[in-house]
Amino acid sequence: MTDKRPVGDAVLVDRFWHNYFSILEKERIHKTARPWYRKHVEAYIRAHPGRRIASHLPVQIDDYLNAKGRLTGLPEWQFRQIVDALRLLFCESIRADWAQAYDWYQWRDFARQLEPDHPTLMRDANPALLVAPSSNPLIERFRNNYADCHAAFVKTIRVRAMAIRTEQTYEHWITRFLKFHRWKSIDELGSAELAAYLEHLAVKRKVSQSTQKIALNALVFLFHEVLGRNVDEAASYTHASKPRRIPSVLSSAEVKSLLAVMQGRPQLMASLMYGTGMRVMECVRLRVQDIDFAFHQITVRAGKGGKDRVVPLPQKLVPQLSHYLEEVRRIHEGDLAAGYGEVLLPVSLARKLGKAASSWPWQYVFPATRLAMDYSTGVTRRHHVHETSLQKAIRAAAHKAGIHKRVSSHTLRHSFATHLLESGKDIRVVQEILGHADVSTTMIYTHVLNRGGLAVPSPFDAL
Repeated sequence: MTDKRPVGDAVLVDRFWHNYFSILEKERIHKTARPWYRKHVEAYIRAHPGRRIASHLPVQIDDYLNAKGRLTGLPEWQFRQIVDALRLLFCESIRADWAQAYDWYQWRDFARQLEPDHPTLMRDANPALLVAPSSNPLIERFRNNYADCHAAFVKTIRVRAMAIRTEQTYEHWITRFLKFHRWKSIDELGSAELAAYLEHLAVKRKVSQSTQKIALNALVFLFHEVLGRNVDEAASYTHASKPRRIPSVLSSAEVKSLLAVMQGRPQLMASLMYGTGMRVMECVRLRVQDIDFAFHQITVRAGKGGKDRVVPLPQKLVPQLSHYLEEVRRIHEGDLAAGYGEVLLPVSLARKLGKAASSWPWQYVFPATRLAMDYSTGVTRRHHVHETSLQKAIRAAAHKAGIHKRVSSHTLRHSFATHLLESGKDIRVVQEILGHADVSTTMIYTHVLNRGGLAVPSPFDAL
């Protein structure tokens, strides 16, 4: 096929692609993937006819990736590849002024979709459809081989309105218990077998006391609450040792350095977690109506234990959060124009509020970068970002900032509580903000304070 482009243009185009493929080679993109990177860039160029790529701004990237994110049939890996192809185009090839500061992370790493058995989908969906498919063959064996027992377990735990995480954890430990006893009939298992398994966890597996206690709670729930059997005789077993743990806490300077190396949405989320003391799931599940700018507070709905509470909204974050919500609203309006825009509501609220699922106040503050099919209803929705994306961003930032401590998303909550106590806030107030049922849980943060009677000087300093 004869190339009808002018000779000068053809040379420029060939030089452009030669340079782009050199960048792909330098970035160690596999040879088989490089033609796909070119196709993604060509598709982007075709979507913007008559406009030079060098003149593009972040808004063009946002609109294009939002459109791609609405294609539910597009595999997650391919969406990430599109983002990476454009990142290398603008950051390394064209070197646009804005490209390095642009939040590529939110598109590439916040593209992960919620699994069918994710707690958000399970707790907000219709309870009758709540047995989500599992990728664990052992759990599937428990469900299939002990169908009546499993059905009774699910019914009992949901009638008591226990947390979905608790249900998943209990199901996991019951499955491991059955596997340990070689999948015997449930009628052949009792107190002796329960004690034997708990002893195995402590002696052979060397689990912590908290892990052993979780397994005990799961099995006692099964035998006592579901099957109606007395398992008090199982009390004589080897108990795992209980080490005393002190939470990892960052200093104020370390928090500043951590947030300084982050940008975009991950930085805003991490700032909110430190500024409010929210847990990671409480942060990702925030809805627009939960933020009260007038009173500078955030309402945390259905936190741990199913309790609501109010936490302070840092005034320094108000301008950034307000600007960010304008961007989220633009995404929501684009979803509505494309025939989507619904968000998942708890089934009872969905019955009462009707079309509220498409309204702005009910949208997630931190929506996923992609639409996803809800397995239980078949409706395409935009869920919240996956919590693991934020957790990875915080760990990566700690490494980049040179913080040589074990840092997780929960470390920000620990730091929030410790710094409040350091500033002289009453421990009961801190307990209320954190949502602890017992003040003894909040007391753990007094162990890392260096003031009052807890400040014991080293004798070396007196030499």
